[in-house]
Amino acid sequence: MFHKIKIMTAFAGIAGIAVANAAFAGAEEDAAKLGTTLTPWGAEKEGNKEGTIPAYTGPIKPPASYDPKKPGVRPDPFAGEKPLFSIDAKNVDKYADKVSEGNKAMLKKYPTYRMDIYPSHRTVNYPKYVLDNTKKNVGQCKTVADGLQVENCYAGFPFPFPKTGSEVMWNRLWKFDAHMVESAGMTGTVVDTQGNRTVTGVGKMWIDYPIYNPAKTTPVALNETYGRIRIDYTDPPRKAGEKLIVLDAVDMVGTGRKAFSYLPGQRRVKLAPDIAYDTPSPTGGGAGTVDEAAVWYGSLDRYNFKLIGKKEMYIPYNAYKIRDPQQCPSAVAMKTKNHLNPDCMRWELHRVWVVEATLKTGKRNVYAKRTLYWDEDMPGIGISDNYDSTGQIYRTTHSLPISLYETQGHSTDEWVTYDLATGNYARQEDVTDTGGWIVTPAKPSSFFSPEALAGEGVR
Repeated sequence: MFHKIKIMTAFAGIAGIAVANAAFAGAEEDAAKLGTTLTPWGAEKEGNKEGTIPAYTGPIKPPASYDPKKPGVRPDPFAGEKPLFSIDAKNVDKYADKVSEGNKAMLKKYPTYRMDIYPSHRTVNYPKYVLDNTKKNVGQCKTVADGLQVENCYAGFPFPFPKTGSEVMWNRLWKFDAHMVESAGMTGTVVDTQGNRTVTGVGKMWIDYPIYNPAKTTPVALNETYGRIRIDYTDPPRKAGEKLIVLDAVDMVGTGRKAFSYLPGQRRVKLAPDIAYDTPSPTGGGAGTVDEAAVWYGSLDRYNFKLIGKKEMYIPYNAYKIRDPQQCPSAVAMKTKNHLNPDCMRWELHRVWVVEATLKTGKRNVYAKRTLYWDEDMPGIGISDNYDSTGQIYRTTHSLPISLYETQGHSTDEWVTYDLATGNYARQEDVTDTGGWIVTPAKPSSFFSPEALAGEGVR
């Protein structure tokens, strides 16, 4: 019996080594595809067989009209292009397999809503260190704690070969835009069913991804913060003087999100635990929640995420027109009721990862289910169709992304949420009229601390 146990133990050890070797060989084989048959971040390099999605050939080039002295104002590089066709309520069935359920609902409900489909352009641009880190992550970066933590991951795409819904969501959380950007006047606006526009918040804003410090050469630690924002509100008068800081930790189990607010009326800084989940967005005017900011914002702990697969989908892309003050200042972009001005929108066909999020038993959220569509090249952009407890589409949220001209990176934090229950919509972090987003040197961690809010608050 003793000999039999030793033999079985030996076989188990050999089998374990064989599995480990196979996994290592598979990881090496996958890593070798990056930058060859696939893009360096794991997307399909070639276009589709119909030619309606092009091959990736390199980053975007600025148009001749771009003025580097005005880095936040990025003119439309495709201003001369015309729509290939438009999708409306009359012909949506022809394109149904490439239109999200939320957009189908919009087309059926609002006669003025349409989707102008333009030629597709794959315009992303990543710095070398992000791509190098992405390759290092193959085979070693893993989700743990039921998908709520990651380990052995460098700051890049954590999962260039995602196999689960959680892995796709971590790619979104660690999206690369830039190390840090700021705007002199990000604006939130709600448009009601009569077309009346109400400004819900204006303020100077900083968005920082500290894990993307180019000098960082080690894996991201569990106790690190992957993203942080700060907003100093200036308008409307009822919000003037308010300040907000939000810090998102890699560890969603032990640390999670920490938010702090300064209220001038109280003259003190407070923890703001309600800046999370389905709390109404501070600048959403009742037409959106905190966790649907930029399509998804925050912890993954309340949902189960199922990876449905990859498909071709019409999504807002290269949204330079709606972010160009010469073509579509905010008064023009939001002159229509129920939805953004279709004349200002650009839709393109892209491959997206489809993830279905269903609410966990015992957890609460106003959305019982969400279907999320994430672009294969730029994992921070896409569409979310959000369903209520009866299975009806409640709201749908769309990114309004661009790639940057002046540096390697993107701007993906502007979005619009359509409330199909009320007919209102909210456009948030709009900086079209206030100079755009500017890539800026990183601030020290102290700038994003509650002490900073207390020290700078109005007394």
